[in-house]
Amino acid sequence: MAIFIYRVTAGQERVVMEMLARKVKSDSMQISAVVYFEDLRGYMVVEAADQLAARAAGLKIPHIKGVLDKPANLADLDSLLAAAKPVSMQVKKGDTVELISGPFKGERAKIIRVDENKDELTVELTEVAVPIPVTIKANTIKIFARAEEEKKD
Repeated sequence: MAIFIYRVTAGQERVVMEMLARKVKSDSMQISAVVYFEDLRGYMVVEAADQLAARAAGLKIPHIKGVLDKPANLADLDSLLAAAKPVSMQVKKGDTVELISGPFKGERAKIIRVDENKDELTVELTEVAVPIPVTIKANTIKIFARAEEEKKD
């Protein structure tokens, strides 16, 4: 098995991955893995038996622009695999975070619950008159202060 990289329309990686996975299952193609990385916009990684199998799987799927000619080696993807650790694994209950997107962008909040299965956090906005619990995706935060650091101060 070799690793091949598809060029895809930026922002459509998840859609392409789902369509490709359905096609591979229904046609029982020689593709063993389909992966995309949020940090690598415009590209998607597949593990296929050979370049012909990778090209055949990508035919007639919208947003796929092509397959890179040379197979990639695993060493090239090591940095992406190491960075793929979910944010919800890095934060704990009691940490203070700053929201970086959505309607509460720029607000600070305290984590009151971590749902690792859904990659969601329930936070309580701290700089408002009435604290409101809000459930958000874990990738929409930036860690402001750890719970241990606040106890020391």
